[in-house]
This record gives sequence, structure tokens and C-alpha cells, in this order.
Amino acid sequence: MKLVTFDGEAGRRIGVVSLDGGHVIDLDKAYAFLHGTSYAGFADMLALMHAGERGLDHARRMLEHPVDEAIHPASAVRLQAPVPVPTQLRDFSVFEKHLLQCGEAISRLGLSSNGGGPKAGPLPRVWYEQPLYYKGNRFSVIGTDTDVQWPAYSRLMDYELEFGVFIGTAGRDIPRSGASRHVFGYCIYNDFSARDAQFLEMPGLLGPAKGKDFDTGNAMGPWIVTPDELTDPYSLTMVVRVNGEEQGRGYSGEMQHRFDAMIAHVSASETLHVGEFLGSGTVGNGCGLEFGRFLQEDDVVELEVQGLGVLRNRVTRRTC
Repeated sequence: MKLVTFDGEAGRRIGVVSLDGGHVIDLDKAYAFLHGTSYAGFADMLALMHAGERGLDHARRMLEHPVDEAIHPASAVRLQAPVPVPTQLRDFSVFEKHLLQCGEAISRLGLSSNGGGPKAGPLPRVWYEQPLYYKGNRFSVIGTDTDVQWPAYSRLMDYELEFGVFIGTAGRDIPRSGASRHVFGYCIYNDFSARDAQFLEMPGLLGPAKGKDFDTGNAMGPWIVTPDELTDPYSLTMVVRVNGEEQGRGYSGEMQHRFDAMIAHVSASETLHVGEFLGSGTVGNGCGLEFGRFLQEDDVVELEVQGLGVLRNRVTRRTC
């Protein structure tokens, strides 16, 4: 299934995309029409995650037996981020090509004078030994076709071609062999970056802060794809376009650490909660820095990941 959060006549709702892709079915409205009452698991996407397999079974029935009164043309609804405020947001960095090319570009462009960002040359051993991540701002999440507000303190804005997983089952000390059972679904992620701010702060040895944390800086969408629809998340073509022109192309199979390793690593002596998002980090060829190109005002960035759809956002200096 493709699960969405959208704005409807009765406020924010969750739905499922029809099999033909042309319609969105309002899950709560469909359930209420059939059963004469609301279902708590359809209150929002986090409620559906907490409802577990029972909630997903109800959603599948609404998809397989749609109610006319609950169907909206896809073109008539405004999609929001699938989970407008994730429980937690962690972003990893698992694509070697991306880091190596960024290091080379930083050196080539003379941007390394402050010591920020990856360096040209081999990566540290720890990067190969365990998945590394930082925690992002879960309150700055937006959906597809929503403008990204260019932060006032930045001149160099960049896109990041990523995807990730939402956690549907909580757990602690999860083994890699059982990690897939904790995945609710997959989603495209654009971790927009203020590169000049990032270069300035990274020598402080605490990871990215204002280079990543600004309102509207985390774009997710257009929907969550459940694992039964995405049979192999490690064989996906990933493409980024700016103003309709392809800027980069990569492959999910190049991940040094896969999501099972991320889940096992994060959950070591720590509870991983329902609604947490784990991002893959940027695929090789997936950002402008790798090629010495940065965004301009009003550029439209499209991220397309095979099987996951297209996430589209405009970067603007105007107030959103």
C-alpha cells in the first residue's frame, strides 16, 4: 500500500492511494461509512503505526473494497508529510561514493579552510565498522509540493537524495535477523543542507546543526510504501532533477550498512520507538556539492526513487 497524510474538508486525514494511482481513499471516512463508527487507528499516521497489523488489515480492506463517498481524485488533495512530526529523526551516512566525492569537491573548491565536511582521501575505519548518524529536527518536516524556506544565514543551499524507513514496532536490542519486522514502510527523504553553515560548524566536532536545522528543511513523501509492495529496497534506482533536468543518479544497493544494521545499532541498550524515522544518508551523485553545483532561488528539486514515487519541493527566499 501507499499511505498518505492529506488535508481534507474535515481537516488533516490519512488515506491510501488507489490501485490505479488516480485516487486517494479517506480511511476513516470509508471505515465510518461501513461500520457506523470511527476507528482509532485511522486518527493519523502515528495511530495507524501503533495499531499494528490489525490497522493495516483494516486499511487493506478499505483499499480492496473502496467506498465511493470516501474517494478523492489524487489531483484534488494536498498531500502533507506522511508523518508530519516523526517520533524521532535520525539520518545516517552509508554511501561511500557520496562521501568520497564530497571530500574531493570540498578540496577542489577550496571550501575546506575551516576544516569542515569530509576530507579528500579514505574514510575513517569506524565508518566501515558501524552505521553512523546524527539526530535531525523532527519539527521541521514538510511534504511534497511544499516550499522550502531558504535560511537567511546561508548562501549555499543544497539538496540530498535519500530514502528511509519508519519504525512500526518498538523494540530494544533488536537483532539484525529480526530487524525487518520492525519496519512500517519506506519513504523518500530530502535532507536540505545549508552548506556554508555546515562547513563553519563541523570543526566543532559535534556534527551538523544549523547546516541542517532550519524550518522546512526536512522534506519527506510523497507517501509511505509498505514493505509488501517494495520487495527489495536494495535494488532501487534513485534520481534527482532540478528544474526538470537530471542532476544525479545512484543506486540503493551501494549502501555500506543496510537498514537492518541501522536498526540493530540504534536499538542496542536503547528503545527504538514507533514512528521513528531512519534516513539512509545521501546516495552517491545525490547532492550538488559532489559536482560543485548549488541551488538558486526558486529552483524546483525532484527526487525520484524507484517504487517510492517522486518528492518535489521548491526552494524560495519568500516567506512560506
